[in-house]
Amino acid sequence: MTIEIKNYHVLFYGSPDGYQTNRAQISLYGPDGKTAAYVRFNDPGMTFENDYESGGIIRMHLPSSMFGNVIDVLRNEKPLYIYFAQGRGFLSTSTEPVGEGE
Repeated sequence: MTIEIKNYHVLFYGSPDGYQTNRAQISLYGPDGKTAAYVRFNDPGMTFENDYESGGIIRMHLPSSMFGNVIDVLRNEKPLYIYFAQGRGFLSTSTEPVGEGE
C-alpha cells in the first residue's frame, strides 16, 4: 500500500530519555486527513526499534541525524509517498526531471 503524503506535523521530546525510546516524531497524513505514518528519530545510544505497520499506520525509525533531511524533503518536494515493504518503511518522491529546481 502506497499513500501520498499531504500534511505533516512535528513533535520533539525533551528529557535525557526522550519519549518511548524516541527523540522526535513526524506524523504524516494522507489525502483523507488520517494518519498514514509516524517517522520516529532516535539519538545514538537510544533503543532503536524495527520499522513496522499496524492498523494501517507505518512506523518508520531513523537516526536523529536524518531529521533535517526528512524535514527538507517534506518542505520542498511533492508529491511524496510513504509505503511499507520487506520489513521497512520507505519515504519517497516520484520520478522528477533532472534540473527541475525548487
